[in-house]
Amino acid sequence: MTEKTDVVLIGAGIMSATLGALLRQLQPEWSITLFERLDAAAAESSDPWNNAGTGHSALCELNYSPQNADGSVDVTKAIDINERFQVSRQFWAYAVENGVLGDPSRFINPIPHVSFVHGADDVQYLRKRYEALAPHPLFEGMEYIDTPDEFARRLPLMAKGRDFSDPIALNWTDGGTDIDFGSLTKELLAYLGATGANLAFGHEVLNLDKQSDGSWKVRVRNLRTRQTRTVQAKFVFVGAGGGALPLLQKSGIKEIKGFAGFPVSGQFLRCTNPALIDKHEAKVYGKAAVGAPPMSVPHLDTRVINGKPGLLFGPYAGWTPKFLKDGSNTDLFKSIRAGNLAPMLGVGLTEMSLVKYLVSELLKSQSGKVYTMEEFIPRADGRDWELITAGQRVQIIRRKGIGGVLELGTAVIAAKDGSIAGLLGASPGASTCVTAMLDVLQRCFPREYADWTPRLRQMIPSLGMKLSEDKALFHEVWDWTNKALNLTNANTPKHAGVALTP
Repeated sequence: MTEKTDVVLIGAGIMSATLGALLRQLQPEWSITLFERLDAAAAESSDPWNNAGTGHSALCELNYSPQNADGSVDVTKAIDINERFQVSRQFWAYAVENGVLGDPSRFINPIPHVSFVHGADDVQYLRKRYEALAPHPLFEGMEYIDTPDEFARRLPLMAKGRDFSDPIALNWTDGGTDIDFGSLTKELLAYLGATGANLAFGHEVLNLDKQSDGSWKVRVRNLRTRQTRTVQAKFVFVGAGGGALPLLQKSGIKEIKGFAGFPVSGQFLRCTNPALIDKHEAKVYGKAAVGAPPMSVPHLDTRVINGKPGLLFGPYAGWTPKFLKDGSNTDLFKSIRAGNLAPMLGVGLTEMSLVKYLVSELLKSQSGKVYTMEEFIPRADGRDWELITAGQRVQIIRRKGIGGVLELGTAVIAAKDGSIAGLLGASPGASTCVTAMLDVLQRCFPREYADWTPRLRQMIPSLGMKLSEDKALFHEVWDWTNKALNLTNANTPKHAGVALTP
C-alpha cells in the first residue's frame, strides 16, 4: 500500500529542517514526512564537529574578498554572503520569539571574527580589504590592527613566541557569532515532530519515480528491518548533503544533467588542553594555500558546542571517493554519467594545482600538521592536540562549454514544474540556509509564494529588500535580532571603522 504525504524531506540536516520549519509556519495543514538514513539528526554535514560553525558572514573569510589583478579588493561576494546571513539571523530571531526554538545560547553565541595575515604584501592587502569593508553598514565595527602590542593583547596564544619582524595585520569584528548547527537542526526537527511531521530515521531513500499527475513515488528501505515502503508526495526536497547528487540523478530530471561532484574530506586538530582553550577566544581565519579549495582556508576556531568552549585548527584537506562521511567508496564512480563525464574530465585537467595541494595534504604526517599550525601558534605542542575527521564536502562541477568548472558555493537545483528540488555544494552552506530555502519556496511554489509573502515578512522583515542599501533598516534589524538571540550585550560593535596602527 502506498502512503501519501504532501511533502517529503530527504536528509535530517539544517536544510531540510529549515525548509520544514518554514513550511509548517506557512502551511500548517500540510503533511510532512522526513527520511534520514542515519539514526540521528544532523549527523553528517550539520554536526558541529563536521563543519566550521562560523556563521559565515564574510567578516573574516578572506576567500569572499579576493584581490584583483590591479591590487584592489573585490568585496561584492562578501557583502552578498553577509546579506544572506542576516536573513538567517532574522528567521532564527523570529523562531525564538515564537516558540519554534528555545534558548538561543544552545545554538548561537557571540565570538569575534578575525582575519589574520603576515608578510608585507598580505598586510597591504588586508588594509585595502578593511578600507573597502569598514565603511559599509553590514561591516560596521570592523577594526584594522597591525601593532604587535594590540595583537598580543587580543590574541595571546598566537602572539607567544612570534617573531614580529614579520609584519602582521588583523581585521577584527566583535559582531561575529559561533553557531552549533547540530543543535539548531535538532531543535527545528523537534518542532516539526511536535507539530505532526513524521520523522523516520534509519530509512534510506532508494529511488524517486515521477508520476503522471506530477507527484513522486519515493521508495524507502527501513535499514533496521530491511523492509521497503513507498510514499507518494506532491513535493520532494533532497537535502541530503553529499548524497543529494546521486538522488537527483535517480529522479531523472533534466536540470541535473551535466552536474557532477568533487568530494573533499578534511581533518582538524582539536585542542585537549583546557588552559590553551581559555587563552583564545576568537575565530581567526588566514589565507588559503595556492590551489586549495575554499573550504580549506586555515583557521584557529573557538567553538561552543553543548555549552562548552572548544578550540580547533585546520582544516587539513584529504580525498576520498565518498560523498558522505558515512558513505561508500563507490559514491563518486556511481555518480558518473554520460552527461557529466566531460565536465569531470575538464576539471581534472584545469585544476592541477588543486590535485597537487590534495596530494601534499595527504602526505602530511601528524608532526607535519602541527608544523603547519605554527603559522598561527608559534609554540604549538602536538601533545595538546588530537586529530579528528571532519565532514565530507562535495564541490559542484558544472558544465561549461565542452568541459566543466569547479564552483564554490551552493546551488539549488529544481525541476521546471517545481515538484522536486535539491541542494548541491558546500560553503557557505548552513549559514545561508534560510535564503537557500526561500529560493526553493519561490521557485517550487510560485503561486503560493505570493500569498505567503506577508507572512514571510513577519518572519524576515527585510524580505525583498537589501539591508546593505538601507542603513537605518539594517540597524533596526540588527538590534532586534541581537535582542531576540540574546547577543545584545556581548557582541554589539562598539566602534565603526577603527584603525589601530602606530
